[in-house]
Amino acid sequence: GLCLLVLRVFIGVHVFLVSCALPDSVVRRFIVRVMCSVLGLLVRQSDPRLRGAGARVFIANHVTPFDHNVVSLLTSCNTPALSSAPGFICWSRGFMELGVTGSRAELVDSLKEYSAQQGNPPLLLFPEEAATNGRAGLLRFSSWPFSILDEVQPVALQVRRPLVAVSVADSSWITELLWTFFVPFTVYQVRWMPSVPRRADERSEDFALRVQELLAVELGVVSTRITAADRTEHMKRLRHTAQRLPFAPGGDPGCGTSAWALLLRGSLVPPSLPRGAPEDVRVVAMAQQVKEVLPHVPLEVIRTDLVQTNCVDTTIANLLEGRVPFFPESKEPGDLPAPSTSQAAAASGIQGSVPAPSSKPATKQFAKSPVERHLSLQERKRALYDYARR
Repeated sequence: GLCLLVLRVFIGVHVFLVSCALPDSVVRRFIVRVMCSVLGLLVRQSDPRLRGAGARVFIANHVTPFDHNVVSLLTSCNTPALSSAPGFICWSRGFMELGVTGSRAELVDSLKEYSAQQGNPPLLLFPEEAATNGRAGLLRFSSWPFSILDEVQPVALQVRRPLVAVSVADSSWITELLWTFFVPFTVYQVRWMPSVPRRADERSEDFALRVQELLAVELGVVSTRITAADRTEHMKRLRHTAQRLPFAPGGDPGCGTSAWALLLRGSLVPPSLPRGAPEDVRVVAMAQQVKEVLPHVPLEVIRTDLVQTNCVDTTIANLLEGRVPFFPESKEPGDLPAPSTSQAAAASGIQGSVPAPSSKPATKQFAKSPVERHLSLQERKRALYDYARR
């Protein structure tokens, strides 16, 4: 791995110089694509005849910091710089500088003017506004990319590599580049989808939601309502939790925190792990987060699933969708426990929302179209999330 890293760093400099020297053309894209394969970047595409079929705006899911570079190896396109500071680094990474530093409305107006000029290449936009691993779900699409033109072309991206995760939260683009050079190969699969026009009197928010659902079905993942801001806030909470839970053996354990107080009492330490291990503290902290969202789920069930998933969101989804069986805890000692509403909803396959627990059995319906079944699943999950928070 280290030998590949050192060798590919020198080759990468030559790839950068060649891409800067040659003008944008089919020959340049072919040469750079071949040189990138030496760097371990293997790019594959499906349905190339759909590529750029009259569309001026490409909409893609965001997996790595180099998604726009990979797509530009297949077709001519430009991605505006949204978060990168203008300058040499922004230009060298392949972003297009518009000189707009104001609101999203100014950015949309600038992109409309850009798209109105027929000689300009199409735009490649990432409505998620944050990278994910692409294996669990899509972040909620922002509506501003769908305000530029009335027709967009979705592009589904999937990335896989051996040994190392594709996208790690809070990692910089330099770290991702070095890991790409370190591993033997990274495969980018680009799937071109048919263009999607805007319906009559359709709002940009509804247009974005419809394209998000289509991309989620194509990728086989869940279309979530989690935004990039929610992801950022979640990472801040994780960092704050890590700072409040010191792992030094002789340090102050911070008994004021609920996780450490329960840990010292011995009530939350998983029996399969040794006491005092940092892994115990991390599972305890995650279990408390799940318990705040689902207070009726026993902590032992939450811990058992967290040890397997190592992810708060995945555990919450497993509990809400009925993948993990449990018997809910009663609110008061004298109350008799009732069956879990989330389990009953997931097991019976009800359609629509579940506003409150009801003793009346729900009507079982099964949609014939996979898209309708996917939308119905999303509606049930949103209703269950709302009920669990109440």
